Formats: sequence, C-alpha cells, structure tokens
Amino acid sequence: MAKYVDGFVIPIPKKNLQAYRRIAQKAGKIWREYGALEYRECAGDDLKVQMGVPFTRLVKLKPGETVVFAWIVYKSRAHRDSVNAKVMKDPRLHMDPKAMPFDFKRMTYGGFKALVDL
Repeated sequence: MAKYVDGFVIPIPKKNLQAYRRIAQKAGKIWREYGALEYRECAGDDLKVQMGVPFTRLVKLKPGETVVFAWIVYKSRAHRDSVNAKVMKDPRLHMDPKAMPFDFKRMTYGGFKALVDL
C-alpha cells in the first residue's frame, strides 16, 4: 500500500533540545492515538557531510544550533488530512508559539507521496 509522509526539518538551539524532546514525545503519542502509522523525530548527529547540500546550510544553522529531522507516516493523503484535523483540535497540543523551543518561521515542512516503500 502506498503511504503518505509529512516531513519536517527544524533548526533548534542545542540548549532547547530536551525541552523540544518533551514536546515531541507528547505530540508523537497524540498523532499515534489519532492513527498515524509512525512518528519519528531525530536530532542531528553527523551533519558535516561532503555530498549535496548539508542540512546545516539548508536551514542556515546558527552557532549553538542543531537540526531536527522528523516525519510522520500515514496510510494516504486522505488519512493524513483526517488525522491532522483531529490533532489540530486536540487541546493537549495547544501551545503559545512564543513559548516553543524553536522558531516556527525557520521550520520547513511538506507532504510527500511515498516513492519507494520497502
């Protein structure tokens, strides 16, 4: 079955990584509760790559920051839309954007059709 993936790349101050992790764990449980098949959030580890455009350059990483690379897997785009509609209404995720441990304006996001799904 073809799947659908929401992908995120977020620059975040390293000092805020644990606070972000707590939020991400809570968010992941909620997304899964509403039907997401997978929820992954990964912190940058090996970012000094020699091939292509490094994430650090893509997000214009500042000193003291790292990159979070994240994705959520769904059955289809329609399933994604249904799950996200429920998640966005859930009061457990309503937070003041100013209190977030990263800058929303620098987050990149998109929805993707699975090309290869092994």
